[in-house]
Amino acid sequence: MESENQSHEDIISRGVAECIHTESLKKKLSSQKTLRIKLGIDPTSPNIHLGRVIPLLKMRDFQKLGHTAVFIVGDFTGVIGDTSDKESERPMLTEETIKQNMDSYVKQVSKIIDMDNAEVHYNSTWLKKLNFNDVGELANHFSVADFIARDNIRRRLDVGKRVSLREVLYPLMQGYDSVAVHADVELGGVDQRFNLLAGRVLQEKAGLPVQDIIMTELIPGTDGRKMSSSWGNTINMLDTPHDMYGKIMSIPDMLLEQYFTLITRLLASTIQEALQGHPKDAKMILARTIVSLFSGDKEAQEAEDSFKHTFEKSEFPTDTLVVSVAAGTNLVSVLLEEGFVDSKSEYRRLVEGNAIMNMQSKQRITDFDFILKEPLRLRIGKHRFIEIKIK
Repeated sequence: MESENQSHEDIISRGVAECIHTESLKKKLSSQKTLRIKLGIDPTSPNIHLGRVIPLLKMRDFQKLGHTAVFIVGDFTGVIGDTSDKESERPMLTEETIKQNMDSYVKQVSKIIDMDNAEVHYNSTWLKKLNFNDVGELANHFSVADFIARDNIRRRLDVGKRVSLREVLYPLMQGYDSVAVHADVELGGVDQRFNLLAGRVLQEKAGLPVQDIIMTELIPGTDGRKMSSSWGNTINMLDTPHDMYGKIMSIPDMLLEQYFTLITRLLASTIQEALQGHPKDAKMILARTIVSLFSGDKEAQEAEDSFKHTFEKSEFPTDTLVVSVAAGTNLVSVLLEEGFVDSKSEYRRLVEGNAIMNMQSKQRITDFDFILKEPLRLRIGKHRFIEIKIK
C-alpha cells in the first residue's frame, strides 16, 4: 500500500499537538544544515509500546530528510523516574531492572530508526558526572512555582498526594541531555511539555542555540484510555504478529483515524478511503499495515489469515503456543512464565474482568488461584491463546 513521503509541512503538522517554535523550525528545515534530532526514552519496562512509537516515527521522518537521529537511552533518568504523565509518585527502579530493560531497547528502536546512521547515547555518561554544585546551578534556573503549576502535579497536591523532591529534579536531567548532545530539535509527547522546555532554558544558559520542540499527540490504548503499561492496555513492539493484529482489531472504532494518522505513514487519501468503508475492513487494513511495519509483510498476512480463521470461523489458532506443565501447577505461574501477563496484578485484573476463557467448556476462569488438573485451551482477552498440556 502506498505510503506518504513526509515533507517539511508534514513533519510539523501530522500528529503534532504543538510545535515550539514553528517559524524557527521552518527556517532550520529550509536551510542546508543537518539538524540533530533528539529523542530520549527511559527503559522503565521491557516493552516499547505504540505510544512511544509515535515520536520514533517522527524521528524516522527527519532521518529520511537527511537529518541526524540522536537517540538517548535514559539509563540514569529511568532509575529516577518521570511522573509527567502520572497521577501518583512513580517508584524508583533499580539499576538492575533498568539494565535488563535496556538490553532490548536499541533492538526494538532499530525496527523503526536506521541505527547505522544514528547516534545512540546513554545519559548516565554525563549525568553521573554532575556533582551537588552542578545540580544546584541547574536548579537555580527554575522555580518551584513553575513545577507545581503543571496540571498533574497540581491535582496531586490539591488532594494531598505526595510529590517528592526527586520528581522536581527530573526535568533538569532531561533538559541537560539537550545540552550534552547539542540538540537542534527535541521530540516528545505532549505530556512532556515542561521537560522539553527545560532543555531550551538550559541550552540558553549554556550559551547554545536553543532547540525547537515537536510535541506529538498521545494515543489511547485498546480500552480507549491513555496507552500505559500500568493499565495493561498497550500494544507493544515485542508482541507477536498474531497478538498485535488481534489487539489492533479490538480497538474502539472511534480511534481508527487517530491510529492511521499517528502509527502509519499511509497517504491521507488512502486513510480516508479506508475510513469510508466498514470499520472492520478499515481495522484489517490498519492491523496489516502496523504489523508489517514491525514484522514484515509475510508475517502480517499470516496474522490476518489466522485472525480470520479464529474469529470468523470460530477456530482455535493453528500457531497457538503449546506448553506442558505438571498437574497441580497454578495457572498464574504459567502465564507469567510464558509472558502472557506481566504481573500477578495484571492476571487478577483479567480474572476479575472475566477475560480468561476455557475454549472447550466456554467457561470463564474466575478463581485467582486456579490449579491446572487437566489439559486446557485458553483464550486470554480477545486475541491471545495458549494450549496447556499436563505431563
